[in-house]
Amino acid sequence: MDVFEAINRRHSYRGPFLDRPVPREDLQRIVQAGIQAPSGRNMQTTSFVIIDDPELVRRVAAMHENNLAVQQARAFIACIIDRRPEAVYEGHSFQVEDCAAAVENMLLAITALGYATVWIDGWLRVQNRAEQIGRMIGLPESKVLRILLPLGVPAESWPQKEKKPFAERAWFNRYGG
Repeated sequence: MDVFEAINRRHSYRGPFLDRPVPREDLQRIVQAGIQAPSGRNMQTTSFVIIDDPELVRRVAAMHENNLAVQQARAFIACIIDRRPEAVYEGHSFQVEDCAAAVENMLLAITALGYATVWIDGWLRVQNRAEQIGRMIGLPESKVLRILLPLGVPAESWPQKEKKPFAERAWFNRYGG
């Protein structure tokens, strides 16, 4: 699948997964796509924990009450950043941007390999869920789980939601055309 097809097919999948494992080789390829993402000043601030131990997957999955993709995930990819980021340019840190770039690369790799996922962020920020999962995966206090990707082979076909037309969101040389 070429990159433009992966972009067109990528969607936030919240449905059930088939009872099929995600091979470690595929998990490694997906995370390598994240590692290859650009990062501010090439600081490479995002790190990853691949969760594929069945008991650990079950414990994380049990934390979500209403998202089938989390509840039935065959594996998770945890994207980790520093709790107190270091400024790397003119007093600014780019860890959130670095993490987002890595996640987008992984979303496209997941799609290209025939798997599905949904970007989990807000859910982690409430009820200390990021910290709870962080303890399960042995994160040091200096690190925080920023994004969680549940993944598996989708049991249903979900189209990408319709996007606004180019002319409503992009212009040449001047905002609004």
